[in-house]
Amino acid sequence: MPPRWVAPLAERGWWFRASRRRGPGRLVGGVSGRSLRSRSLGRCARWVRLVVPGVSSAGSRDARYAPAMRCDVLAIGTELLLGQIVDTNSSWLGEQLAEAGIDTYDHRKIGDNLTRMVDALSDMLVESDAVIVCGGLGPTPDDVTREMIAEVMGVGLERREDLIETIRGMFGSRGRDMPENNLRQADIPVGAEPIDNPIGTAPGIMAAFVLPDGRPRVVYAVPGVPYEMQQMVRDHVLPDLLARSGEQSVIRSRSLKTWGTSESGLAEMIAHRVDAQSNPTIAFLARGIEGLYVRMTAKAATEAEAQALLDAEDAELRSVLGELVFGIDDETMESTVLRMCRERGWTLGVAESLTGGLIGARLANVPGASEVFRGSVASYATDVK
Repeated sequence: MPPRWVAPLAERGWWFRASRRRGPGRLVGGVSGRSLRSRSLGRCARWVRLVVPGVSSAGSRDARYAPAMRCDVLAIGTELLLGQIVDTNSSWLGEQLAEAGIDTYDHRKIGDNLTRMVDALSDMLVESDAVIVCGGLGPTPDDVTREMIAEVMGVGLERREDLIETIRGMFGSRGRDMPENNLRQADIPVGAEPIDNPIGTAPGIMAAFVLPDGRPRVVYAVPGVPYEMQQMVRDHVLPDLLARSGEQSVIRSRSLKTWGTSESGLAEMIAHRVDAQSNPTIAFLARGIEGLYVRMTAKAATEAEAQALLDAEDAELRSVLGELVFGIDDETMESTVLRMCRERGWTLGVAESLTGGLIGARLANVPGASEVFRGSVASYATDVK
């Protein structure tokens, strides 16, 4: 039974730290959810959020709310922070999760430092049902994703003989002997399961566990090599996530591409739609020479319902933006110009100065441009002009 001081704080959504030294069920302090999210947690097992009968964790009594499955992404590697490698894995995962109807709100990058990695993963698991970890599964001493997951779970590592044989066989198929340091790749946290990697030597990890307050969590670890990661996510991670989510939904986005106003001007024009947004949500993307994008994102039970939501919002926005909209999604300014010329039976030629042929190059890069585009003259020197 929690002490009397716990109930009013739990009613306000506070979290509490459990003391192992003082015995089971002993609480030694609490912080608000906001404060907790701003600090380093260490192991998740140190913190619990109590459920007081008749009181929800948000403070409202007898609330009934079942949030959608949420999966966030943690990319591991100091090279990502130094800009030596561009993190394309996180963007690919975000796209795949959205298509699967899985919410994702947090993408992070952490260097190869075990303490900071543990703090980051622990912090993410406060709010996330699942986290996909990319990288840190190699054979070198700075590959410590396995240790990170084990520490967050509060367990040790076990060396799996079946994984050793799989890794040894991978080297043998390439006519090589397995180096001794690759034995580390056969270590996984106690209670976790390996994820098969048919391409590389690093098996993935699927670690499902329960927080002290009873909430289930799952961590997936996959290699940072893109083609290995993508196959493992498609074959194993996404199917498991969908099975755990319990309900199927789809998330779809559509971007209206605009030209002819500033970002602040665009925001003012559709402020009433932004203020009223719920589903779809609306966001702005400034893309320089490509224009300003207004991205709509809808979530629904079916593809048809999601598209219907986007169609309705699309019509509302176009009624305000009018001719500022020149295309959607993959349509570019040049493809739109060529389409309009084709519809009118026009041909197009370009005379350029200072651009060095940029306009002609972009037009010529559109499939089927030869039906409309006759060519360009790129002049630069004054006498040539």
